Amino acid sequence: MTSPGNAAAHEGGTPADTASRHGGGMPPLVLASRSPRRVELLRMLGLTFETIPSNVDESVRPGETAKAHVERLAREKASSVARRRPDALVIGSDTVVVLDEEVLGQPRDEEEAVDMLLRLAGREHRVETGVAVAAPGGDIRSAVETVRVRFRAFDRRTATEYVATGEPLDKAGAYGIQGYGSTIVESIEGDFFAVMGLPIVRMMELFRSLGWRYDFRGFQPT
Repeated sequence: MTSPGNAAAHEGGTPADTASRHGGGMPPLVLASRSPRRVELLRMLGLTFETIPSNVDESVRPGETAKAHVERLAREKASSVARRRPDALVIGSDTVVVLDEEVLGQPRDEEEAVDMLLRLAGREHRVETGVAVAAPGGDIRSAVETVRVRFRAFDRRTATEYVATGEPLDKAGAYGIQGYGSTIVESIEGDFFAVMGLPIVRMMELFRSLGWRYDFRGFQPT
């Protein structure tokens, strides 16, 4: 799903117009999140950016599919911060784990984390990650990346020991694929970085659709 936004065109203009107002370079880049994983991924790309949390309500709406949920939240996060920073390119993202069509968010406590992990043990589940980019002028583009992940079989003792590390407590589905959780992942089909919380290739496609090209230092008008 993409949306052209409804702000007046003269507020943002073309990417070249926006760049000219910033001394020929890119406008500020803002991540609408303080997620350590998303911060890590943007830093890995050599990008300079700010982090501003969006504080949107992340509740699942009645009848809302997982894909629709993460795309809506990614757009709401990007839009919320873009209203405060209309001069910036703003990235929003949201990730959920889906098992038997049930959305598994972050566990409320250690007990729920253990229960989630035991439900996932020895089975395949989906990770849905929505990403959105809002540009100066009100244009916003978004997409969803789907990844299939299979856990190896393990027992309650393993789940309890993993939860005791603290890693699962702030993550959808109660695991982090890039940390201790890598030891319980048997296979992955799709974008590894989407499971971490930010589908990089999909995000770059959104930037290009808005007229911005990544040159391995930052973004420049196409």
